[in-house]
Amino acid sequence: MPSWTQILLVVVLIVLLFGRGKISDMMGDFAKGIKSFKKGLSEEDEADTARPEPKTIDATVSREESAGAKNKATNG
Repeated sequence: MPSWTQILLVVVLIVLLFGRGKISDMMGDFAKGIKSFKKGLSEEDEADTARPEPKTIDATVSREESAGAKNKATNG
């Protein structure tokens, strides 16, 4: 496990290489990416809930209904 002096040395080297401005810009871009990802997920959920459920047709017909339909067709 690294000691606190090793961690401090790595942090100082990163700041020297990239500079404070670049690191804050990268963090800002990272935060924007996370926000847009969450927004995309929430829009997808809204689209799913806004879509109405498809209607189903009950195709079962009882014998009494079919006999009544045949009588109507033959009588007129």
